[in-house]
Amino acid sequence: LQFGAIRVRCLFTPCHTSGHMCYFMWEDGSPDAPALFSGDTLFVGGCGRFFEGTAEQMYTNLTQILGALPKETKVFCGHECTVRNLKFALKVEPENEIVKKKLAWAKQRDDEDLPTVPSTLQEEFLYNPFLRVTEEPLQKFTGKTDPVEVLRTLRTEKDNFKKPKERPNPQAVLAFDWGLFSPFLEKK
Repeated sequence: LQFGAIRVRCLFTPCHTSGHMCYFMWEDGSPDAPALFSGDTLFVGGCGRFFEGTAEQMYTNLTQILGALPKETKVFCGHECTVRNLKFALKVEPENEIVKKKLAWAKQRDDEDLPTVPSTLQEEFLYNPFLRVTEEPLQKFTGKTDPVEVLRTLRTEKDNFKKPKERPNPQAVLAFDWGLFSPFLEKK
């Protein structure tokens, strides 16, 4: 499709849903990086659930369709779930310094109520476990070597991933200990 100078390539990426589409947009001769609107296929640090598709489909989507786009492409995903995705990525690759830095950055952005989107494809290949299925740490984590099986196992693990419980705020604990909340907790 073309809208003025903006070109749009519609990319069929079934898996999350059977009719899922992503949209790659660019302008010829523009100094701006192209943009990918990835919906529920590719997230910052993650990928979508396989609701109506298979690991084979998602592997094709991530490697042959989206992974073949220019590395400077900005990724605009359908949901803001970066912190949770990167917490899972850190569980998978606890020694990956890039994951650690990106997670710290994402937490700070989240605390400041600022978006973590977009990222770039180049960045995603450094910390997104679903794009790193041929890397040794991911294969070790899953116990698999076939990239599709690594992806399938990672998605199952992510589906069952529970957010680590955060410790209660120390000041709130002291306030409870001192009875400062008692007036609010008493039944009337």
